[in-house]
Amino acid sequence: MTYRLPFVLIAIMAASGATAQASESAPKSAEITTSEVGSEEAENIPELIQSDPNARLEDFLWVNRPLVIFADTDRDPRFAQQMDLINALPQELIERDVVVLTDTDPAAQSALRETLRPRGFTMVLLSKDGTVYLRKPQPWTVREISASIDKLPLRQQEIRDRREP
Repeated sequence: MTYRLPFVLIAIMAASGATAQASESAPKSAEITTSEVGSEEAENIPELIQSDPNARLEDFLWVNRPLVIFADTDRDPRFAQQMDLINALPQELIERDVVVLTDTDPAAQSALRETLRPRGFTMVLLSKDGTVYLRKPQPWTVREISASIDKLPLRQQEIRDRREP
């Protein structure tokens, strides 16, 4: 047991160093270039991260999967961590038709807050049909979010449709 402890500590420090290095080298912007997608497709793709207080969930029905991130302030460490995680791998979310909506002003009483009723930091994932699929009180990695989306029946159908010629 005593011989394993140094190896465990080294592994944890190496993993945290790799994570810090990956977040430093990650792009800070979630903008899509036309080289990543066709020019016609780029015109039809909405901006990945939107902070519109007047956003309505009805506008995204059957088109996008809204990922709504709530916080009481934009200085909330969990909010900052979640946004860093999203900015690290934006292409994964774009492939899954995700639109990230942020709301960091509880005093504004936006339509998103009235509909989803968050408490403090809350991450809410909605399916394309508008139903709440996931509600979490802590940040999730893009990998965890993507894995949850890939379990949805509509996403599985989208994957099957892409495979067929």
